[in-house]
Amino acid sequence: MSNSRSVYSTDQGRLCPGCGKPVAACVCRQRSAAPLHKGDGNKGDGIVRIHRETKGRGGKGVSLIKGLPLDAEALKQLAAKLKQHCGTGGTVKDGVIEIQGDQRDKLSAYLQQQGYNVKLAGG
Repeated sequence: MSNSRSVYSTDQGRLCPGCGKPVAACVCRQRSAAPLHKGDGNKGDGIVRIHRETKGRGGKGVSLIKGLPLDAEALKQLAAKLKQHCGTGGTVKDGVIEIQGDQRDKLSAYLQQQGYNVKLAGG
C-alpha cells in the first residue's frame, strides 16, 4: 500500500505523523505554527471540560480535565493541587489531568474559584 505509514515503533515509541521521526525528535513541529501532536499547544475554545470515564479501567471511574491552557509543568502543579483538594490520586497524560473517582463537582468548584470557565461534559 503506497499511502501507509508507521505510527509506532517498538524501538522509538510514538512517531510524528508529519515527518515520521520519533515525537521527541520531531522537526516539523518547529517548522509549522500549527501543532501536529495531541497535547501540544493550547487549542480550544477557552472552556475547561470535566469528563467522567471508566473505559479500560476495570469499571473504576476517573475524572478527566481537558482544555486547560497550561504548559506541561503547570499542568503537573495544578494536578497536584487538585489531587490534594479531592484527597485522591491521579496523573497527567497527554495534556489531560486524570483524577481518580467521580470528583467532577469538587473539581468544577475548585477550578471556577481559580478563574476558569468550566463545563461538566460526558456521562
